Amino acid sequence: MIGSSNLSESNRPVRLPSLAKEKVWGSTHLSPWYPDSDKNIGEVWFEADLPLLVKFIFTSENLSVQVHPDDDFASKYENSRGKTEMWHILRAEPGARIAIGFHEAISPNHLRSASASGEIEKLLKWVNVRAGETYFIPAGTVHAIGAGIALCEIQQHSDVTYRLYDYGRPRELHLDKAAQVSSLRAHEGKPVPLPIASEYFHTNLQEASKPLQYAADPARFQLLVILEGAGTIAGQAYRLGEAWYVPAGIEPFTIEPDRATRMLRTQPP
Repeated sequence: MIGSSNLSESNRPVRLPSLAKEKVWGSTHLSPWYPDSDKNIGEVWFEADLPLLVKFIFTSENLSVQVHPDDDFASKYENSRGKTEMWHILRAEPGARIAIGFHEAISPNHLRSASASGEIEKLLKWVNVRAGETYFIPAGTVHAIGAGIALCEIQQHSDVTYRLYDYGRPRELHLDKAAQVSSLRAHEGKPVPLPIASEYFHTNLQEASKPLQYAADPARFQLLVILEGAGTIAGQAYRLGEAWYVPAGIEPFTIEPDRATRMLRTQPP
């Protein structure tokens, strides 16, 4: 993992290293972002010692129903940050869906019993998704990612997850802590427009079809996540499926696309 001090000392953008992680629910279909694989790759992490973490997620099966704690709970019980996140849908097979919160408010006891029995699948607010949509998942929101989806996730740098239901897979559930941190109100389950301005990250969409001069933020680092296209950033080749670190306060640089480029730009608030 690259240390934040090493990154901040750079005077130009830096491509972040990536790490592919095999998951039982992952997919072999990773193109066009990466070569297709003979293993089920579920996540690609861009590793750096930063308060924000970027991942690409690929699914062929449903992920567990889960929830993340907020900063206060995670600090007290896990010695960690909490985890608020966002998902930008890159690809969705017909009928692919995600779950965000519940159809209607439920009680903590109902949450526990429904998680134990599997009824929670029916209580969740399932939403069919399409490429280009964005969903914001605050800490405390019970959620799940369904099969047949590729997405980019931007999150607080935390891996604290409490599972409520896992479709019979033999993994530990965390019902006590999940019941303490879960929001039990009804949720609309609707996509949100970009830009997103939360207390943990600000994210917008940047497009480029011709050379542009890019001005770094004078006070905050930025991450550029390449969703489509190829070209050069400050003279260095880039392609889709990469994330680049832009140090705060560096001199303006040129992004020159060889192919029309779409990227997510995210930074601390």
